[in-house]
Amino acid sequence: MTERTVSDTAEEFLVYQENVRIVSPNTVSGYRLDLEKLQRLLAAQRLTGPVLLSDVTPEHLRTCVALLVREKRAPASINRFVAAVRSLFAYCHRLQYIESNPALELKTVKNPVRVPRFMTENEVNALIEAPEQKELLWAARDYCIFEVLYSTGCRVSELAGLKLKDFSPDMTWAIVHGKGNKDRRVFLTPEAVKALTMYLPERKMKIPAEKHVPEVFINQRGTGLSARSIRTIVARYSGVEGTNKPVSPHSFRHTFATVLLNNGADIRVVQELLGHSSISTTQRYTHITASRLIETYNRAHPHGKE
Repeated sequence: MTERTVSDTAEEFLVYQENVRIVSPNTVSGYRLDLEKLQRLLAAQRLTGPVLLSDVTPEHLRTCVALLVREKRAPASINRFVAAVRSLFAYCHRLQYIESNPALELKTVKNPVRVPRFMTENEVNALIEAPEQKELLWAARDYCIFEVLYSTGCRVSELAGLKLKDFSPDMTWAIVHGKGNKDRRVFLTPEAVKALTMYLPERKMKIPAEKHVPEVFINQRGTGLSARSIRTIVARYSGVEGTNKPVSPHSFRHTFATVLLNNGADIRVVQELLGHSSISTTQRYTHITASRLIETYNRAHPHGKE
């Protein structure tokens, strides 16, 4: 069996993920960061130089996790690291680079369930109206971004990647490219369709006739907006210059899910609309609806809590 280093095999593993499994660039980037972290944590245990795969023991990997806990890393970050390490060593074992898998029994840490941050009806309406009232950036575009986020529940990366060709002829639905290279259909409300019809003529004027720009949302220079730029736009309008209630683009997604569940949508339908691979992810939003039920009960019942 050929002796291989952790560093070289990690690079091979990343190439495999990107070119064979065709995972998203964000996933590859996440794997890379976690595997660089693995090499740093192994070095902290005196496994310096070109560490061989065969030198890594279960105890080394458990110590890596313990060091991350000591660094006060978030549970989600630690568990993502554990998942990356498990994937790397499963790959190595499958290709017989190692005789036994040291990550087989590596455990995740407890991740407390967080109730997602969502906006109230008044908050989301105020934010959607902010572009026309504040005139901070590009009113028609930014109003359209907010309406489409709220209407579809898209992730910010999905919105940045949305192309004109992805829309139906009447603009009432679109196909988005989500996590794990999975496409799904999302729907646009009449308000979102109206926002698009207001924005698209202005968009056309920003782009030279000879230039083809496939992305729906562009900057003032006529090139596609990045996910980071969309986050900046949301931050600007929800900050002190705007509504002064800071949120992220993901808050629209949380609000979208909460609104649907509060209005009686089946949780599996919401799962499909959000593009969640597991219904347990969607079930986070039931905590919100349950708390609202209790609040409403206590307020409305004659013997409810004061």
